Amino acid sequence: MSLPANFNGAKPIIDPANAAMLLIDHQSGLFQTIGDMPFTRVRAHATALAKMATLAGLPVITTASVPQGPNGPLIPEIHAAAPHAQYVARRGEINAWDNPDFVAAVKATGRKQLIIAGTITSVCMAFPSIAAVADGYQVFAVIDASGTYSKMAEEITLARVAQAGVVPMDTAAVASELQKTWHRDDAGQWAGIYTQIFPNYQLLIESYTKAQDVQKNHEALDSQRA
Repeated sequence: MSLPANFNGAKPIIDPANAAMLLIDHQSGLFQTIGDMPFTRVRAHATALAKMATLAGLPVITTASVPQGPNGPLIPEIHAAAPHAQYVARRGEINAWDNPDFVAAVKATGRKQLIIAGTITSVCMAFPSIAAVADGYQVFAVIDASGTYSKMAEEITLARVAQAGVVPMDTAAVASELQKTWHRDDAGQWAGIYTQIFPNYQLLIESYTKAQDVQKNHEALDSQRA
């Protein structure tokens, strides 16, 4: 069984104080190639990652592959959700880790854990994830915030990155490891992030909020009305 790389016996979990978020090539043109899940889900999950990085105080680095060409621009939600994100322009490199400016930006964060998502999964996420592991980083790859052209490509890539020592995760798991507890002042904002990951969670919040209002306002039940 493959083991997570560079953890040296420590638990392969995210440390918010030592992690940076890399959101790679979430571009409108590339989204049109996604076939393993609805592209709207990938878009929502990538935005959720940006929001949780902002709440948790993680550095965020973005980059795009020829955004002036058919791959299209970065979706605007990412920088709107993470205004502190640093964008790194590339000179055509397919693997973001082949761009010296991108690697320098990652090193400048001082963080040794990298949370990486990218479209497409098998290239834009996988290539830099594997390269970062080889350079000594602890890497968490967010599969459902990436997206590729087929379910088969997703499964093959998942096997490849795991064999390289990357830790595969889903967006909700990343949120939970960063949040750590509901006993925090910004718990409501974290709840909002979960509604973006799985919209049905909004129904739970609405029901809970209504129940609280009924108790607080001593609202009479319909069955008790005259």
